[in-house]
Amino acid sequence: MTTTTPARTTTRMAGLVREIRTVVDRGLAPDLTAYLVGERVAPYLGVPDLLTPEQCEGSADRYRQHILHTEPDGSFSVVALVWLPGQETAIHDHVSWCVAGVHEGEESELRYRLAPATGASGARLVPTEEVVNGPGDVCGFAPPGDIHKVRNSCRTKAISLHVYGADVARLGSSVRRVYTLPAG
Repeated sequence: MTTTTPARTTTRMAGLVREIRTVVDRGLAPDLTAYLVGERVAPYLGVPDLLTPEQCEGSADRYRQHILHTEPDGSFSVVALVWLPGQETAIHDHVSWCVAGVHEGEESELRYRLAPATGASGARLVPTEEVVNGPGDVCGFAPPGDIHKVRNSCRTKAISLHVYGADVARLGSSVRRVYTLPAG
């Protein structure tokens, strides 16, 4: 479920967008851009006036995406993902670099690598790491090597702030592929 929330940008969110813009406008490599954007996002996490109450609303059906800002030239988007307990993504990768920071609650991320087909078996996903991120934790990455699954691993609502190097409003999502290969 995607919600574009252009109705109101908080003063604090406007400040974060300005800081992200200064990094993205430098035109650096995707992995370095993600790292530097992550440094800008971290101080804003957990601050009460970052999001409006509407931008913190979840959905009983699945995690909810609120598009908070899309840069006019399409170079980046800022999104709040709101997760109720137990909600999760499919295993997926992304169309661009990404930064994710936990604003509220806790999220678990299971990371994978794609093992190529061998003579006897087809391609498969191999779990490489499980990370639990709490309030204020930030991670960033750039394709390739960004295959993962994310879920709300706490008993309360979780909210994470995501910055993507793409126009999520136009694309509808930051997901490039959903993986259905066997894992193990």
